[in-house]
Amino acid sequence: MPLKKEFVMSPASSTPKSSTDVSSSSLEQTIMAAAEDILREKLERKGRISCPTDAADFLRMRLGTLPNEEFHVLWLDTRHRILDYQRLFVGTIDGASIYPREVVRAALGVNASAAIFAHNHPSGEAEPSAADRAITRELREALQLVGVRVLDHLIIGAECVSMANRGLMQRKVSR
Repeated sequence: MPLKKEFVMSPASSTPKSSTDVSSSSLEQTIMAAAEDILREKLERKGRISCPTDAADFLRMRLGTLPNEEFHVLWLDTRHRILDYQRLFVGTIDGASIYPREVVRAALGVNASAAIFAHNHPSGEAEPSAADRAITRELREALQLVGVRVLDHLIIGAECVSMANRGLMQRKVSR
């Protein structure tokens, strides 16, 4: 059955939009949600995280196309089984404010033993910035006080960069 073409006014502008445009946008959102559900089920079926790539596909799907920066956490138990997945902070196109106190509160709320952080760079450039390295260090130190290990921080852009694979998760040795 062919789609009937109707026009509706978009609240953001006075330009009419066809209902097929609205439908295709809605269809795209439905498809993305279905793909995300499939990846989440696959991740949950695995039951545990043994390397950064286990979570990367799911996180890339979830964060890869977002217009604003978001900070998410995958919480794990002592055997790296998945306890919860949470979006903790939403920012703007080039940054998000992250509060260690709230991250610690979330960890304690799910009784986590380990965490994998992830955030996106809407620009597509996945290279870890100095700010990314600094907040990771700060969060790792805060969570260490309550017995939660930070296993990785994934940065999602055009590609997915694992700070652990880059050797950026080691504790700096003081002399």
